[in-house]
Amino acid sequence: MRIKFMQQSISVNRRKRKSDFNKSGSWKIIPLGEAQNRSYDAVFQQVNATMLHVPAYMLTTGPVPAYPEVLRALGQPVFYDYTDAFQAFYQSVIEKLAQVMRTGNQPVIMQGEAILGIEAAAAGLIAREDVVLNLVSGVYGKGFGPWAARYGREVIELAVDYDDIIDPQAVEAAIKQRPDISIIAVCHHDTPSGTLNPLAEIGAIAARHGAYLIVDAVSSFGGMDVHPETVHADIFITSPSKCLGSTPGLTLAAVSDRAWQKMASNPDAPRASFLSLLDWKEAWRAGNAFPVTPSVAEIYALNAALDLYLAEGASSVWTRHAKTAQIAREGIKALGLKLWPRQEAYVSPTATVFKVPNGISDVALRDLMLRDHDVLVSLGRKDTAGKVLRIGHMGASAQPEFAVKAVEALAAALKKLKI
Repeated sequence: MRIKFMQQSISVNRRKRKSDFNKSGSWKIIPLGEAQNRSYDAVFQQVNATMLHVPAYMLTTGPVPAYPEVLRALGQPVFYDYTDAFQAFYQSVIEKLAQVMRTGNQPVIMQGEAILGIEAAAAGLIAREDVVLNLVSGVYGKGFGPWAARYGREVIELAVDYDDIIDPQAVEAAIKQRPDISIIAVCHHDTPSGTLNPLAEIGAIAARHGAYLIVDAVSSFGGMDVHPETVHADIFITSPSKCLGSTPGLTLAAVSDRAWQKMASNPDAPRASFLSLLDWKEAWRAGNAFPVTPSVAEIYALNAALDLYLAEGASSVWTRHAKTAQIAREGIKALGLKLWPRQEAYVSPTATVFKVPNGISDVALRDLMLRDHDVLVSLGRKDTAGKVLRIGHMGASAQPEFAVKAVEALAAALKKLKI
């Protein structure tokens, strides 16, 4: 077997040689005249030698561990996307997703991680005459601003400190001051802060004033009782790789009728583009063309995750997430640590964020938990970097016993650091 790599030809066949690997454990180039027999065993040995260690307790804020059934689904044979069988299967997954999202419209699956869907929402819904009210209580809320500015006439930012939440009355006041606000954007749960915005109240205000509402529910949907139509969302973006316990790689989007109409009338809304929601609107129907080749294995994984969610029951899933988070919070407070949100009423059931004690490194604390207890948690991001650690409770990691393990690992690490 001959492989072209960096202008050199190398040979792979059936006799392995230890000299094929350099001291760093990476491949080294073996010129054709030197290399003779190489086995596939050597390839697999090299892969195993360089694979990342998977912690026993990966309690991160995303990606999160996938359920075993989801991982098995990824290994199914890859079908050609235009077979009748796959198209019927794809339509059934869309219908199942609509059931889980509790929406009357067929949702959209975009072939990219959820940030793709959030940017696509901005690109499709925001027209050049629109004034956008962007609600900022954390890193991801802030991140929507440049997209809104790219497509709209003006962006008004209503911001609070990143340990706080958006006050619905402030939203009401902003609209009264600027009645030309036509679109409101909000991140429901900003994971770097662990705070949960009052989405139902914000959505009711948007609906009352006729403003369109874009919701980032990436790390909240599936872990609590939040659904697009009950919060008056016009575009509601989430991910299979958080509370649903699947893998990263897809965007799940629910779109209202009036949002579809607005995008269709927006001359600047992407079409024939990877950012186009419109291109996917009718792709769910068996027999219709896909805008691009769907991520077949990811669709299998999503289907398995939806089956698990429906089998457990939504309320049971939400209770499991809430109980896990409560155990984590109580344990952290018992250690004398402080939660990052300024009020406990602001916390999320899908992530617990706490302040790192003065005088110690967030990285050192995280690394001790991993090294000594095989518990991996997340560092802060951007404005919260160096200030907090974050324990995720999403999907398969939302297990009460995992929260107990995290608190035990944290206590031991703090003791070793003499805190």
